[in-house]
Amino acid sequence: MTEAFAVLQRKAQERWRELNSHPWVRVGTALCGQAAGALDTLEALRAELTRQRVEATVSQVGCLGLCYAEPLVDVQLPGGPRVLYQRVTPDQVPDVVQGHLVHGEPRRELALAAVEGSVDGVPRLSDLPMFQGQVRIALRNAGHIDPTDLDHYIARGGFEALDLALSKMSPQQVHQHVMNSKLRGRGGAAFPTGVKWRFLMGAPGPKKYILCNCEEGDPGAFNDKGILESDPFTVLEGMVLAGYATGATNGFVFIRHGHEGPIERTRRAIQACYQAGLLGSHILGSSFSFDIEVSLTGESYVAGEETALMESIEGKRSMPRFRPPFPAQVGVWGRPSNINNVKTLAYVPEIVRLEGEWFSRIGMQNSTGTAIICLSGDVARPGMVEVPFGLTLRQVVEEMAGGVPDGKRLKLLQTGGPLGGVLSGELLDTIIDFDEMARAGAILGSGGVIVASEDSCAVDLTRNLIAFCQLESCGKCFPCRLGMSHILEVLERICRLKGRPGDLDLMRRVGQNMQVGSLCGHGQLGFNPVSSALKFFGEEFRVHIEEKRCPTGRCQGPFVGPERTRRWAHLHGESPTAAVYPEFVANVGKV
Repeated sequence: MTEAFAVLQRKAQERWRELNSHPWVRVGTALCGQAAGALDTLEALRAELTRQRVEATVSQVGCLGLCYAEPLVDVQLPGGPRVLYQRVTPDQVPDVVQGHLVHGEPRRELALAAVEGSVDGVPRLSDLPMFQGQVRIALRNAGHIDPTDLDHYIARGGFEALDLALSKMSPQQVHQHVMNSKLRGRGGAAFPTGVKWRFLMGAPGPKKYILCNCEEGDPGAFNDKGILESDPFTVLEGMVLAGYATGATNGFVFIRHGHEGPIERTRRAIQACYQAGLLGSHILGSSFSFDIEVSLTGESYVAGEETALMESIEGKRSMPRFRPPFPAQVGVWGRPSNINNVKTLAYVPEIVRLEGEWFSRIGMQNSTGTAIICLSGDVARPGMVEVPFGLTLRQVVEEMAGGVPDGKRLKLLQTGGPLGGVLSGELLDTIIDFDEMARAGAILGSGGVIVASEDSCAVDLTRNLIAFCQLESCGKCFPCRLGMSHILEVLERICRLKGRPGDLDLMRRVGQNMQVGSLCGHGQLGFNPVSSALKFFGEEFRVHIEEKRCPTGRCQGPFVGPERTRRWAHLHGESPTAAVYPEFVANVGKV
């Protein structure tokens, strides 16, 4: 251990002991908590502590993954159990403060779980259905630390991997750990991370870039944001280790504009790392230097494509580049670059600290480690879980998330984001594995799983997915730009119960053209939702077209796609194509 890091670690551990020697209250203020009113609860808590003259440390923490139970308030007294309270509203705060913090009696009727220690009548956190079976690596600190306090992260083992790498390992040894881990990228493509790093290692310097992708505009996916607003330090440490292994000198954390929690917390974490000598020149007294900053993109889903991401960092419109050359040769500002997803980089510190073979023993042979799954839609317990590859969708959806409420039947799953697929509920026994899910007709993608009950219409859901893809197309290449619009027009017609006999074949032809002619994955994969929906719910499409009815009764009203398209269709009675490309529609007759 370097002397510089030993000083940081001693200070952090001393502060951590000090925190635990006094009353400590953690409040989850991630995006899910804020949506449930956590900021009002936090304000009420601080006011009540002042009113009752109770001295306690109040920390804002990230997402524990129990989104269904937000707002969460975590109370710990010195030597006592750490109790997690669920759905705490401002009017319940005085009861929690008076009972637990003043009289030392946990309020069992509000308690969800005991995080540490035990309380009669209250289950342990590890015994909750949503926590059973989880293996937390990337989310190991989520909900436990202040995401902007460097001492919290270091006290729980943070930056030990970087210190170990800089003091005892060569860049090649760090890279070998990643190779041995068999880590595959978690951004959707599942490309082997070690191989990707090797491309950059062989590229000439002196200036090379590590880019972290947190564009994350997928409906139903929130794990990248969840990591950055819960523990940005693990991503920053992963980036520095990637820079050391590949010879890179600079890094960018690329975050979608408007995600204020992840943006603010990442910026504060970067600032704390600079102040501690963990970023900048001669990190921990070594000869290695690395700089990181945050780069924001507009609200553009296609900006998550790696070359479009680089265009955005350079201040240009987020549009994919032609390849080759590939980013490892010509990336940001013409320099060699490597792009990894937030989750991918979040695993790296533990892989280096505990060695790659440790990680490779978790999960399955071709999908090692864990998958971070975001569960939303018609489930009893929506939230975020980190599970080893090899579990089934049934175990995650029914056992951990509680399945569909009110005794209704699970009809379908939408996985892998809007470019992923629609899976039948009959495939719940599919193993969570990159290759197994692809064979089933969908992809794991970035980890979003949207659950739909028997009340949902597969045709209507598919229309909404394509509406998103159509609106988010950057418009650079013709097959994607107009192909998405044509497919959306056909789906809208079918949902209005005005479908034509040849509509399904028409969509297939357009989809094939998009697949072979589009520049990036947005167009190449854009037909996936339709093709998978036709595979599993072809009969439902047939009923819409031939019998002119929707079996669920959902498809009787106007178009319900993106706001811009819906408004145009409502006011003008025009097609979605006219909403986004009115100049195209106006000139069709002149061609």
